[in-house]
Amino acid sequence: MLSIILTGHGGFASGMEKAMKQILGEQSQFIAIDFPETSSTALLTSQLEEAIAQLDCEDGIVFLTDLLGGTPFRVASTLAMQKPGCEVITGTNLQLLLEMVLEREGLSGEEFRVQALECGHRG
Repeated sequence: MLSIILTGHGGFASGMEKAMKQILGEQSQFIAIDFPETSSTALLTSQLEEAIAQLDCEDGIVFLTDLLGGTPFRVASTLAMQKPGCEVITGTNLQLLLEMVLEREGLSGEEFRVQALECGHRG
C-alpha cells in the first residue's frame, strides 16, 4: 500500500487529518505534518525525513501538499527527487484526500497521481 504524507501551512495537515479520521477512522501508512508560522524549512525537512523513515516505503510514498510553490511543496518535491517511487501532489482538499486514501491500495505512485488529478478535476 502506498504511504501518504500530508503537509501544509499552519494547521492544514492536522485539520485535514482530523476531518479524515472523523469520516473514515484511523488510517495506516499515513502521517500528517503541519508547517506552522513558527517552524523553519530545516525543521520541516527533518520532520518529513523522519516521516519517510517511519513509513513502509516499499510501495512508494505520495506527498499531498496544500499550495504549489509553498515551502511544504518545495521541501516535499526536493525529498521526492531523492527517493524513487515518490510523487508530490498539490492543491489537496478533503474530497481528494478521502478518495485517495480509500483508493490507494494496489496503485503505483504514478497511478495514484493520475487518479488524484482526475479526482481534483471532478471536485
